[in-house]
Amino acid sequence: MNRVHAGSFLTLHYRLGADQGPAFVDTFGAQPATLSLGTGELAPAVEARLIGLAEGSEQSFALPAGEAFGERHPDLVQRVQRAALDAAGDRDDDYQVGDVVRFPTPDGQASFAGIVQAVEEQSIVFDFNHPLAGRPVRFDVKLIGVLD
Repeated sequence: MNRVHAGSFLTLHYRLGADQGPAFVDTFGAQPATLSLGTGELAPAVEARLIGLAEGSEQSFALPAGEAFGERHPDLVQRVQRAALDAAGDRDDDYQVGDVVRFPTPDGQASFAGIVQAVEEQSIVFDFNHPLAGRPVRFDVKLIGVLD
C-alpha cells in the first residue's frame, strides 16, 4: 500500500475550514482534488499531516490557531483609494463587504487577493490576510490515490 511522502502526487477529498464554522474548501461533494506535495497547493502545516498516511485512509486533524496559515497581521488590513482602483480596473465595480478582489503583483506575473472589509465614499478597506489566519483549523481528508 502506498504511503504519502514529500513529493507524492495525491488524489483526495478534503475539507479545510475554521474549527468552528463553514468549510473554506470542501471537495467531498464534488470531484476529488489532485495535487503534488511540496508545490504550495496546501499550507506546509497541512501537508505535514499527510506525510505517512496510507492510500485509502481517512483522517481528521485539528491545527492550533496560527499554525496552518500564520497569525493575523493588522498591517495587512489596508485602505485603498477608489481613484487607484478606478485607474487599475473597472470604474463601475460595485464593491460589497465580503467580496474577494484580485490584485496583480507589481511584476504582473501573479496575483493576490483581498477581502472587502468596508466600503467608504472615497476608499475601500481590504484585508489581505488569509481568511483562516490566526484561527484554529480543521482538516479532514480521504486519500484516494498516492503516486510516487
